[in-house]
Amino acid sequence: MEAKATAKFIRISPRKVREVVDLIRGKNIQEALAILRYTPRRASEAVTKVVKSAAANAEHNKQAIRDELFVTAAYVDQGPTLKRFQPRAMGRADILRKRSSHITIVVGDKKEDRF
Repeated sequence: MEAKATAKFIRISPRKVREVVDLIRGKNIQEALAILRYTPRRASEAVTKVVKSAAANAEHNKQAIRDELFVTAAYVDQGPTLKRFQPRAMGRADILRKRSSHITIVVGDKKEDRF
């Protein structure tokens, strides 16, 4: 039994979000939320929302017990990149890449590592 939740177009670089997601992969839901609460990263807020949503999906759609859920898979894919220009000296311009992320969390009733 597995339930999944996804957050798309999160305006944080995937590299930075992966640092946070790596902390909770394979952990119990309560333990994962406790880790995220005390992680001093901006991405931890977005990941917390996705973990809570995945747990709620498991409870509501699959009739799972929240205390028995684990984060079985957690991964971050790259979303679209917004390209902007930064004026520089002597008429030049540098490109700024504003990256976005797609966060996917899968919760299940047993501890296993899929990804």
